Amino acid sequence: MTTIVVVRKGDQVVIAADSQSTFGDTRISAGFDAAWNKIFRKGDNYLAISGSAAHDLVLQQALGKEKRLRLHSRAAIFETFRKLHPRLKEEFFLNPKEEEDDPYESNHMSMLIANPHGIFGVYSMREVYEYTRFWAIGSGREFALGAMHTVYDQLDDAAAIARVGIEAGCTFDVGSSLPETQYVVTLSAAAGNEED
Repeated sequence: MTTIVVVRKGDQVVIAADSQSTFGDTRISAGFDAAWNKIFRKGDNYLAISGSAAHDLVLQQALGKEKRLRLHSRAAIFETFRKLHPRLKEEFFLNPKEEEDDPYESNHMSMLIANPHGIFGVYSMREVYEYTRFWAIGSGREFALGAMHTVYDQLDDAAAIARVGIEAGCTFDVGSSLPETQYVVTLSAAAGNEED
């Protein structure tokens, strides 16, 4: 229950998130949650997760132990999360089961990453996507995607486009609310051309 977006335009990438946490029918707004920022930083990477609230601290701890975090391309991100999966099970007691006929074990996470190399999504079976314009995850994603699609060609500022997405999610999704958190990163000159 959240709205998280990433936007890439010009030489900027932006990641933004709402601030509400939800446990069943109970919601915790920013005014009641001392740690309401859903985006965390690791080096020059900003990451945000949709799913169980437990994923946030688990992933921060797990990635904190990585000596060299490689999140610069689809292949590097895949390899990072492939190596991380056994540790999530062994050290953090991740239950990898979803459906019996799933082809791979799940980590039950949806995540967006913004860094100088671009904007990326990582999903439960370690699927990795690199986005060229924008994307959203969480329960407010459909509202955010529609809103950002509407304004993407009209606005030159990636931060403004992300704000429109978050505000749409917070307006129409019961699992999302303002205030938002937003981080802006400048793309490297080699973005999209990195070798793995």
